[in-house]
Amino acid sequence: MSVKGKKIDADAARILVWEQLRKVAKPDSRFSWNFSEFITDYVGSDKCAEHLCEMKLYKEAKVIFITPDNNLAEFRKRAIEDKKVILMTNYGITRGVFLIKPGSVPEGKEELASTLDGVQSFWKHLTLAEVRKKIGHIDILVTGASAITTGGVRFGKGHGYFDLEWAMFYTIGVVENRTPVIAVGHDCQVIIGEVESQPYDTVVDYIVTPSSVIKVSPDKDKPDKGIIWTMLSPGMLEQIPPLQELWAKEFCK
Repeated sequence: MSVKGKKIDADAARILVWEQLRKVAKPDSRFSWNFSEFITDYVGSDKCAEHLCEMKLYKEAKVIFITPDNNLAEFRKRAIEDKKVILMTNYGITRGVFLIKPGSVPEGKEELASTLDGVQSFWKHLTLAEVRKKIGHIDILVTGASAITTGGVRFGKGHGYFDLEWAMFYTIGVVENRTPVIAVGHDCQVIIGEVESQPYDTVVDYIVTPSSVIKVSPDKDKPDKGIIWTMLSPGMLEQIPPLQELWAKEFCK
């Protein structure tokens, strides 16, 4: 999708993309077609998983953070089969960060573990302190998106959860500016042109679609301020345990 010649805001970009996305999207069991509540799966997401698994970054990675987005189910299955160490969260991060260790999913259960309901039988909760101590470093982060610009700015549903995940991992030192971030979406979710961004919007290094893998020349650097507490939406601190953990460490000494 092209918006060359004009700069639009993120909300407008999402609406433009969602109009096209509905033609190829798969409805969610809970949210149906309400794209403001989930990152949808779509026709061709299996091709995205194939492209991801062919990337050198993936083949060399030992630890991968994967968001709980619908379009990444097949990729999660492949990563489990490939015995990667996987970190992920639940929707909204309301239960925190979870670890899926190689061998924790019995053979034949990989597809079940790739789903958001099924994975709960196999993952183990970690605090951020445990992530830092036991994991040490995340090699790549893979996320879905509502829209992605060719300049590398990734927009989610509008809640800012992946931006928070990046900020939390950055704060505890398990990612840094050079840690690769890969955004996965349908071709219609890629925007050619400028979209207004915020200081916390996460920048990606690669865009993977059913038809291609795009190496991005980012328009801006990845966020390096950690949690911008004054920009949190109401209720986030109360609902997200890892934020509470960081708040206590920073302000309740």
